[in-house]
Amino acid sequence: MSDVSDDEQAGEQKNKNRDMYNMQGQSVTRSDNKKKQPDDDTIDKKEILRDLGELEGWNVDNYAARVHYQGENDRYSIEFYAPSECVLYWKVKGDGETAVPVGRMTVPDPLRTRIRSDLADAGIDPSVEDRTL
Repeated sequence: MSDVSDDEQAGEQKNKNRDMYNMQGQSVTRSDNKKKQPDDDTIDKKEILRDLGELEGWNVDNYAARVHYQGENDRYSIEFYAPSECVLYWKVKGDGETAVPVGRMTVPDPLRTRIRSDLADAGIDPSVEDRTL
């Protein structure tokens, strides 16, 4: 049997859990009352998304922003994910309901240029458009 009280053991466990969050690089910290408190990085990402959402055609949904473009023969849905700072391209099938992810090298250069320009206008480093997953 241990000489350590239940309260002391609970306090030690709480400290271990808090340390575990810190070690894993979480973007939220928990106070003793268990409320989530965003750090500056989370706030910055939401501001970036808000700025992107103000550009023509862009819509924001939680931690991503999306825009749709229709070319002469093809339609695309482009998504920017703020947490990972990456861009995904989706080719939309003829029915408009189905989209498949496509490699950025298959996307027309004018569209990729437009996306990089939109990112820059929103204060996002346009080089993230070329980031591979």
